[in-house]
Amino acid sequence: MKNVTIADVAKHANVSKSTVSQYLNKRYEYMSEKTRKKIEETIEALNYEPNILARSLKQKSTFTVGVVVANILHTFSTQIIRAIENYYYKQGFQIIVCNADDDPEKEKKYIEVLRAKQVDGIIIFPTGGNLDLYKRMKRDQFPIVFMDRMIEELDIATVMLDNQLAAKLAVDHFVEKGYKDIAIVTTSIIRSISPRVERIEGYKETLESYGIQYADYIKTADPEEISAALSELFTLEKPPEAILAGNDIVLNEILKYLKNHSMSIPEDAAVIGIDEVPFANFYTPEITTVKQPAVEMANLAAELLFNQINNAGKAETGVYRLKPTLIPRNSC
Repeated sequence: MKNVTIADVAKHANVSKSTVSQYLNKRYEYMSEKTRKKIEETIEALNYEPNILARSLKQKSTFTVGVVVANILHTFSTQIIRAIENYYYKQGFQIIVCNADDDPEKEKKYIEVLRAKQVDGIIIFPTGGNLDLYKRMKRDQFPIVFMDRMIEELDIATVMLDNQLAAKLAVDHFVEKGYKDIAIVTTSIIRSISPRVERIEGYKETLESYGIQYADYIKTADPEEISAALSELFTLEKPPEAILAGNDIVLNEILKYLKNHSMSIPEDAAVIGIDEVPFANFYTPEITTVKQPAVEMANLAAELLFNQINNAGKAETGVYRLKPTLIPRNSC
């Protein structure tokens, strides 16, 4: 049997090919509900399947976008991916997700693969280690948006959290609860990954505003080294009373450490984590967190990229910062 075409669908539904095309592109505002229903029933009856390749060639679009995350293990990353997928599904697009593991070489290969697949644009959580590649994409007017991390040397549209405010909200809460010996632990700040650096800066500035010292209380380490970093903190002559976890991976390591050393929260150490985590409200005790507006950030990034795609590469630039929210619970 020959393949069913748009022309066949149009003939059987007694409508024009352009009307069928509008239906396939979900432009339902151009037709009545009766026409829409008729096309839907005809497509089902004829078992019509759109020729995606032909559609891509005709419209010069593959209707796919890439998402390159730095580390898919972060709860925030999965929340962002889910919201981006939802946004583009409504636009008739698909997404391809790649995990760079914070490895610039892996990120580079994934970006090259995505471009070879002719995706229409890419949202990237940049590792910061591929400046020449980012510059080339910008020079090519390839649609690109950065998420979560900023590269100061490049004027590329970037969506990220107000990280200094996130740290400030946490430190303010600790101080309001009466804590003065407050530590911060983050994953490694190699390549000056902006959220981690900015959260440390927000922590420092807020404590300075209260006249509180913090000299020995800042630790940065890869996840597998966080336990050792915590041991250094808790063997200080004056160990911290409270710890701010720079992200959800650090929070997990802190909770494991405290449990393994039979330390109680908040009696032995108060805890706040930046990033809302699924277990925060049923852990014992419930964990205070600083929540990122992940859905709003994802929708903004997806919209910025979609606008670039529709404007044939004309890039919006600038950094868009969204505000975090403190969710107080019982870990302080």
